[in-house]
Amino acid sequence: MKQSDRKQHHTNPPRRFLAQAGGATTLLAAGLALNGSAEAAAKAPAGAPSPSGAAGKFWPHGARLVVSISMQFEAGGQPALGADSPFPKVDFPPKVPRDGAADSWFAYGYREGIPRMLELWDKHGVKVTSHMIGEAVRRHPELAREIVRRGHEASGHGPRWSSQYAMGRAEERQFLLDGRDMVQAGTGERTLGYNCNWLRRGPNTLSLLQELGFLYHIDDVSRDEPFIEQVDGRDFVVVPYTLRNNDILLVEGRNYSPDQFLQQIKGEFDQLYEEAGTRRRMMSISAHDRISGTPQMVRAWGQFLTYARSKAGVAFLRKDEIARHALASPSTLRGGETI
Repeated sequence: MKQSDRKQHHTNPPRRFLAQAGGATTLLAAGLALNGSAEAAAKAPAGAPSPSGAAGKFWPHGARLVVSISMQFEAGGQPALGADSPFPKVDFPPKVPRDGAADSWFAYGYREGIPRMLELWDKHGVKVTSHMIGEAVRRHPELAREIVRRGHEASGHGPRWSSQYAMGRAEERQFLLDGRDMVQAGTGERTLGYNCNWLRRGPNTLSLLQELGFLYHIDDVSRDEPFIEQVDGRDFVVVPYTLRNNDILLVEGRNYSPDQFLQQIKGEFDQLYEEAGTRRRMMSISAHDRISGTPQMVRAWGQFLTYARSKAGVAFLRKDEIARHALASPSTLRGGETI
């Protein structure tokens, strides 16, 4: 993106999220989702205690099923060449300093996608965790601040897209510090969670996260509930991520239609809601700025949120809330890697 374009964006940020500056919806106890209007918020929440007494013991405030939404803020942090996009790779990289077509696709994420998703979350009274690439925050700090101002969590996602797993310990430690500091400088928030590029961590990653004061990571797809693993002899929380409910794999303009995505996540929700009567269950869903922020995908997301919120005992929680509950609960599963 050209310098002139960046300046224009900073001075004229998306009108939608500025218009919503005072309208973030508040939630009742521990993130139980409410209807969007103030009148409805004064009544019983959609996340009212579950009719099943057994289900209510697994989550705070009688919740039966927790839904954990990730919103990746990556636009502007992509590499100059070779970033995954719907366009073919550039054939002659030495002659092309940047992939302009891919850059425009990513730009959609901060110009349209995140502002549109912020309106969606507000409408449904939902709070999410935003995994932020440091460079994206540095280029668009006003948008990063708006995400946090509306009550969403700012989580770590590295300073830029790099093969973190291939770094030595000292290099990776600085990489993590850079990403943390860039997000904090842009949002004022200290990141407690972390997501590696494509979930690929190295042999030192968890130890470094523990050392640097992180609370949890999401680079694991092995369970449908949070769990605790031992890192350097201390508890570290895993809030599992998802691939099967991930827009970047299923949609991305190529593989799935929004209607198919909607049916898939509704099917996942129904099964987990049923299982949640007898055990702790968490549904993980992922929304990328440039994909789920498109009009047709926001429409599909809205239908899902309406559907999920119509069921008793459904809570939408940020991942830091989930991690804290997992640490405090004696029934949290333990097991995973021993570092």
